[in-house]
Amino acid sequence: MADKPLLKIENMSISFSSPDEPDIEAVRQVDLTLTPGKTLCLVGESGCGKSVTARAILRLLDKNAKIGSGRILFDEPGGARVDLAALKPDSTAMRAVRGNHISMIFQEPMSSLSPVHTIGDQIDEMMVIHEGLKPKQARERTVALLDQVGILGARERADAYPFQLSGGLRQRAMIAMALACTPNLLIADEPTTALDVTTQAQILDLLRQLQADYGMAMLFITHDLGVVAEIADEVAVMYLGDVVEQGSVYDVFAAPQHPYTQALMSSIPKMARKADRMRLAPIKGTVPSPKDRPQGCAFTSRCPYAFEPCSTVTPERTAVGANHHARCHLLTRAKAEVPA
Repeated sequence: MADKPLLKIENMSISFSSPDEPDIEAVRQVDLTLTPGKTLCLVGESGCGKSVTARAILRLLDKNAKIGSGRILFDEPGGARVDLAALKPDSTAMRAVRGNHISMIFQEPMSSLSPVHTIGDQIDEMMVIHEGLKPKQARERTVALLDQVGILGARERADAYPFQLSGGLRQRAMIAMALACTPNLLIADEPTTALDVTTQAQILDLLRQLQADYGMAMLFITHDLGVVAEIADEVAVMYLGDVVEQGSVYDVFAAPQHPYTQALMSSIPKMARKADRMRLAPIKGTVPSPKDRPQGCAFTSRCPYAFEPCSTVTPERTAVGANHHARCHLLTRAKAEVPA
């Protein structure tokens, strides 16, 4: 079935340990579902736990991080369902999934690619390890992939080192590497952040086309709501490790329910005539540190609508429409005030 989930994250919490301090919870009770052929965008300010959530799927967390609770259920090709959270990061089973069935485009390719190996050698290695191809076969596939992602002179570029390529070409090479084994799920961690707007548009078009060609699910991490509107099917908004709102891109953009989502939408610059120009509406304050997490709703200190329970009681997830929900006491109060 096309609508059958490929990966489900259920009630996942992630914490970081320190020799001198108690464990710090960076992600709390996250629930996400990824479906073949669909794109889920994970959005929020820096420090909200987006990249940590993505890296947990591939078990690429730092050594002092642990998944304290929850499951990451992945349907492998062939029908077997495996809980990735239960696998050891360096296990054979996890290595068989990583790069083969689930791939990741990292935020900064210059620091993710090896500076002492050519682009071609790094992509070849993926297919040699996971698909058992001979080196010559792998190189032909590599050249075809580099050509597919729009790198001119692909055969010559395969012999180039990362520092010999521009930022846009390095990002395309990273995409080619992620697609080397035709993954079922592609995780893209802010792949257009460091690129100019023209290259960014080209990369987004490329990802959409590749997703249509391969039918893969995609988890796209960004803080750019313009990119979200262009590429997402569903949106999950994170704040200080919590998913505070989730729904279809149309529902979330047309009728944001959580004050944080509303503030993000209000902070987007808008085109206007000179007479209608208005100052930007920034979100006051900053995201608190996870080690100083407030009680109750994490957004309380920055929320213009905060009232009594917000600072003491953690809000429950409230349905506001079909497949659209948010965590906010305002929604709970509004439902309680509706006459039976």
